[in-house]
Amino acid sequence: MQLGEIIANTFAAILVICGLAFIFLVTGRLVFPRRQARMVVILSADQDTTASIINTHPRLPTTFNLALAPSRPLGRN
Repeated sequence: MQLGEIIANTFAAILVICGLAFIFLVTGRLVFPRRQARMVVILSADQDTTASIINTHPRLPTTFNLALAPSRPLGRN
């Protein structure tokens, strides 16, 4: 490959890159648009189950009144 050919190919590559950059600057759009952020809900941690203390078990009542419990849902009809 001759020196003139290398210089010509280099200038041709620079010209193509500048042309593409100019087109993208004029249109104002990206080739690969950025992804849109999705909403993420971060729930607060339950300190009874995640704390590094001696008793990490939840404090449950010793008795349970079934009259206070809601009735079981009937399935789909």
